[in-house]
Amino acid sequence: MINMTDRYESPLSSRYASEYMLKLFSSDTRYSTWRRLWVSLAKAEKELGLPITDSQVQGLSEHIDDIDYECVRKREAEVRHDVMAHVYAYGQVVPEAAGIIHLGATSCYVTDNADIIIYRDALRYIKGELVKVMTLLADFADRTKDMPTLGYTHYQPAQLVTVGKRACLWLQDFVSDYEEIEFALNNIKFLGCRGTTGTEASFMELFGGDESKIDEMNRRIAADFGFEERFDVCGQTYPRKMDSRILNALSSIAQSAYRMANDIRLLQHDRQIEEPFEKDQIGSSAMAYKRNPMRCERICSLSRYIFADVANTTMTASVQWLERTLDDSANRRISLPEGFLACDAVLRLAQNVVNGMVVNDKIIEKTVMDYLPFIATENIMMEAVKKGADRQKAHEAIRRCSMAATAKMKQGEPWDLLSDLAAEPELRLTLEDIKGILDPSAYIGRCPAQVTALIEKVKPILASSDIKVAEINL
Repeated sequence: MINMTDRYESPLSSRYASEYMLKLFSSDTRYSTWRRLWVSLAKAEKELGLPITDSQVQGLSEHIDDIDYECVRKREAEVRHDVMAHVYAYGQVVPEAAGIIHLGATSCYVTDNADIIIYRDALRYIKGELVKVMTLLADFADRTKDMPTLGYTHYQPAQLVTVGKRACLWLQDFVSDYEEIEFALNNIKFLGCRGTTGTEASFMELFGGDESKIDEMNRRIAADFGFEERFDVCGQTYPRKMDSRILNALSSIAQSAYRMANDIRLLQHDRQIEEPFEKDQIGSSAMAYKRNPMRCERICSLSRYIFADVANTTMTASVQWLERTLDDSANRRISLPEGFLACDAVLRLAQNVVNGMVVNDKIIEKTVMDYLPFIATENIMMEAVKKGADRQKAHEAIRRCSMAATAKMKQGEPWDLLSDLAAEPELRLTLEDIKGILDPSAYIGRCPAQVTALIEKVKPILASSDIKVAEINL
């Protein structure tokens, strides 16, 4: 028995990706899909008049899943061709049909169509996981839409926003990603059985030049796997531009997840918002007090892998010589599955983070109140004018007090801008007058309404998937 602990195993499979995605990209799924394609081809050829019997099709149908991998391994070592090794192994368990397996086809009939089927199913799964993130974010944003928090531009303190409004920046990005995934899914087309250079010449021979039968054969095979559209023209393979489009859609998700996770990492530094932290979780092997944002860091790390992975498909799509070159094969076996597995991991982590996000409202409130006197200075000036102050003199008094308070802050000295302003005779305001101006909710603009409007816009997407927050298994 092989000891798997002394063999390399991708962390994507051992640590990060879901069981569904691991199964989808497994050898069993890939090669059983090849056999399903061979069954579909034989069935269509029989129905359209080629000398294939019902018993041969039935025999192939009954042996889709019993793949003898040892037989395949030995045969591939002899012939140095993986598809022909699987044709041989299939024929060994269905000897009466061995002579009609793969009739008229080239290897890309099974390799490319199987990939298309798997990528289509993987995109559907990714879309569902993305909707779960969107559902959780919409719920979080709605719950915190009225909670004032300090806004930042250039990572410097700026005007107030709300916690929910900031979450909607993340949600809106994911909505865009959903549209990208929908576009990629809606534009996946089936290759069909097109022959060695995409001319269908072998089927012109088999069907005696009857082009309508060739079209019908490809229509029936595509329909067996749930496809209505087929590529109009192709070489031996389907256009590799489709792979590039798919990974770009996954990269789009990774970009949004990275942005959200990075924002949370910044906020966790200030203890305003934190990712989940388990009761017995260890934050550092040396610093026992640490509470590191390891989930968000992992999201960023895996997202960077996806960004880099996109380069594989862009390069592959650009170097497909004429009708076919094989320098795509080894690359695609790695880049597409691992792109999906990494994106799956990113979305699962994102669900966990959003679902368990900790909002430290007291720290948020303190931060708001520390900076609100500066933010509110214009309103303070307007109130001073209402009390009879000279606008220019009030402006100068506020400027002088603000600069003095900022200087003390930078020196680590105590400061009290409100008291300093109340002591300015030019302003004609008491400390109570000034404090009455400092209601944080008066400085958040239309944040709550903007949150509500976005959630209403997203509701049809969430409703169509019928995913509820309580049902998301984390």
